[in-house]
Amino acid sequence: MENPAIKVVVLCTGNAARSPMAGVMLTQLGARAGVALEVRTGGTHVLEHQPMGMRTKMALESIGTLDLSQIGQHRSHQVTDEDCQWADLILVMEPSHLRYMRQVHPSAAAKTASLIRVAEELPADGRPVELRVESLELAALDLESEPEVVDPAGGDDDAYRSCAAELHRLCDLLVERLAGS
Repeated sequence: MENPAIKVVVLCTGNAARSPMAGVMLTQLGARAGVALEVRTGGTHVLEHQPMGMRTKMALESIGTLDLSQIGQHRSHQVTDEDCQWADLILVMEPSHLRYMRQVHPSAAAKTASLIRVAEELPADGRPVELRVESLELAALDLESEPEVVDPAGGDDDAYRSCAAELHRLCDLLVERLAGS
C-alpha cells in the first residue's frame, strides 16, 4: 500500500515571493525524490488573487533545475481554517508568521514552525510524518526563537536570487528528511 501524500502548507506574509517559491520547490523536489507531497501556499496578510511577481519568477529561473511551466497559475491566497485543518505540516518564514498563526489559528500550533527549523530538525526516521512532527513539540516553541528566511520584498534582484537559493537548499533538506533518509 502506498503512503498517503504529506499535506504541507507554506506561508509567508503576502504569498507573493517566499511561499510560492518554496511551494514550487517542495512539489518538484518531492516528486523527484519519490516523496508524495501535496503543497498549498498562502499568506498571513494577503491581497487575494494576485499573480506571482516578475522578480519571484526571475528568482525561480535562477535555480535552473525547476519546471516553471505552471507558475503562471499562482494566485495569492490568505491562509484559512480549512488550510490549517487540511495540513499535516505548516511551514512559516519568520516569527511574525508563527505569532499570527498562534493568534488566528491556534489549533494549528502543534504542526506549525519555521521552514528552517523543520528542515533542520524533523526526524528522518521513516515514522509517519504526524509522529515526527509531534516529536518536535512545536506548540511549545518560543515565538521569537524561530529562525527567519528574510523577505526579499523591496530588495533588488540579488535579494530575490539569494532568497531562492536559500529556499532551495532548505526545501531539498526537508524533502530528504521527509523521505526518511
